[in-house]
Amino acid sequence: MHRTPLDRLALIIVIIGALNWLLIGLFQYDLVAAIFGSSTTFISRAIYAIVGLAGLYSISLLFRESTPVRD
Repeated sequence: MHRTPLDRLALIIVIIGALNWLLIGLFQYDLVAAIFGSSTTFISRAIYAIVGLAGLYSISLLFRESTPVRD
């Protein structure tokens, strides 16, 4: 399947968000909050919202038809 630049960007953001959740789950360390302030600051909340929107967009990748590769 051909991925658009927006598809790739969304996947990168989702992967970064997943790594942050991994850090939270294993070490109780929130990297976003550590970099941008507590999880209640506007910037941290905006980052969480962007990750969430990228996750919602990435759901569409599951339902896209793959295009056959032409030789």
